[in-house]
Amino acid sequence: MRIRPWTPLSEQGSVGRPSFVADHELWDDDRLAAADRVEAELAHVDLVRLVFGDPHGLARSKTLTADAFRAVLRNGMNFSPGPFLFDTGHAVAVDFLGDDPGVGVDELVGAGNFVAVPDPLTFQILPDRAPRTAWVLADEYLRDGTPHPLSSRGVLRRVLAEYESRGLAPAVGLEVEWYLTRRLDDEPGNTGNGFGLQGQAPRVAAMNAGYQFNLDAQYDTIAPLTDPLALRLLELGLPLRSMEHESGPGQVETTFSPMTALDAADAMLLFRTVTKQFCAARGHHASFMSHPALDSADPSGWHLNQSVIERATGRNLFEAEGPSGSMSPEGKAYADSLLDWARDLFMLSVPTVNGYRRLAAHHTLAPTRIGWRVEDRSAMLRIVGTGAGAHIENRVGEPCANPYLNIAAQLFAGLQGLAGGAAGDAPAPGELLVPQSLRQSLEAFRAGRAAQLLGTPLTACLTKLKESEVSRYETWCAQNSSRPDRTTQWEQREYFGAY
Repeated sequence: MRIRPWTPLSEQGSVGRPSFVADHELWDDDRLAAADRVEAELAHVDLVRLVFGDPHGLARSKTLTADAFRAVLRNGMNFSPGPFLFDTGHAVAVDFLGDDPGVGVDELVGAGNFVAVPDPLTFQILPDRAPRTAWVLADEYLRDGTPHPLSSRGVLRRVLAEYESRGLAPAVGLEVEWYLTRRLDDEPGNTGNGFGLQGQAPRVAAMNAGYQFNLDAQYDTIAPLTDPLALRLLELGLPLRSMEHESGPGQVETTFSPMTALDAADAMLLFRTVTKQFCAARGHHASFMSHPALDSADPSGWHLNQSVIERATGRNLFEAEGPSGSMSPEGKAYADSLLDWARDLFMLSVPTVNGYRRLAAHHTLAPTRIGWRVEDRSAMLRIVGTGAGAHIENRVGEPCANPYLNIAAQLFAGLQGLAGGAAGDAPAPGELLVPQSLRQSLEAFRAGRAAQLLGTPLTACLTKLKESEVSRYETWCAQNSSRPDRTTQWEQREYFGAY
C-alpha cells in the first residue's frame, strides 16, 4: 500500500499552455465570471467531458477528472488534429506527413496539437449520471493563441460578429427528424473495420410499422423512450417544444423554440449526442442518418427556421406591413440571397452521400428546386407566419449536418442580401434543381464562393475531406452491384452508427 499520494510534477503535458486564456485575452467579462462559477461547481463533479464539434459535425471529446479540468479551464487542453484529417470513414484525407498538408495550416504537419479552450458559458452538469459528469464545449485555437482556421464554431462566431456590428441578432429554430430503432444484439460491428473501412452497422429492428402520420397510437410505441428523453433534454436546459411521430417506422421529429444562433448550434450538438447516449443505454439505437437502410424508411430532414431581429427596437425584419403582406422587403432580400448562394454552400447543409437520397422527386415534401414560396412544404424555402412571427424555413438540410456550418451558411448568405451585397450569376434554367449527389455539390462548392464564408484553409480542408468520402463511395459502387434507388451497404456502415 502506498502511504504518500502521488504528486504530479507539473501541469504541463496534455494541458495546453499556462495562463493560455489570460495571455491571449480570449474571454470577455461574461466568460471570466462564468469560469469562477465553474470552479466552484467542480467540487460537485467527478468527471468533465471536454467537447468540440469537428468538421463533420460530430462531437469529439476527452473525459477529464475534475482536478485535471481545474488546470484545463484556464490553460486549455492539447488535442490531436485527427478530426480535421480524417473523413467520415476515418480515412486519412489530409496529408499531415508531408511538408505541406495543402490547407494552409502549418501546425497540421506531423499532426501537431492544437489547443481546445473550454467555453465556461456552456458548462453544465449532466443529470442522473454516475459518476457525476459535466459537459463543456471548447473553442479551438492554434498554439500561438490565434483562433483555429478550421474551427466550425469559429466560423459561426465570425458571422454573428457581423450581425452584431449592424445592430442585428438572428433567431434560429430547430426541427429535427431522426430514427429510433431497437438493437437486436450487442455486437460492436468491428469486423472488417479500419482506416476508411467501416465495420458492420448496428443491427436493429423498427419500432412500429409507420405511415400513420402523428397517429397517437404510433407515438405510444416510442413514448417509453421519447418521453423520458424529453424530460432529460429539459433538465439540460434545452428549449424543447415537442416530440412527434413522423411518417417512417419509428421516425421522430423533435422541435425546439427559437434560440440565438450560437445557442442553437450548441444545442443541436448536445441534443444529437445525448439522444444517442440515452437510447443506447436502454438497448436502442438513435440515428440522424437521413435515409437509413430500414425497410420502408422515409428520409429525415432538418428544417432550419430563421429570422432576424433589430436589436435596438426588437422588430422582426421579416415582418411585413399590412395584413396581406407575407414578408417585408428585407425578408425578401434575405430569401433571394439564400437562393443566390444555395449551390455554393449546399454541401454545408447536405454533407453526406446519403443525404441526397432525400432530394429526389418521388419524395414529395423534399425540396428539389431552388426557390421560395409562401406556406409551401415542397419549396426549398418556405415562408411561414405573419407579423412578429414571420420567418423562413429552409427545408433542405439533413439531420447530421454540422450545426455550426449549416447555420453559419444560412446567416451569411442572408446577410449578403440584407447588406445589399452584389449577387452572383443567376442560375441557368438547367441549374434550378438542387444538387442531386454529393459529387455535384462538391463540385459547386469547389468552384464557388465558399471561401468568403469559411476562409481558404477550411474550404480546402472540407474539399479534401469530402473528396475522400465521395471517392471511396464511388469506388465501392464500381466494385459492387447495388440498386441506385436503395441505400447501399456502404452508406449504412459509413453513417448509421456514427451519426
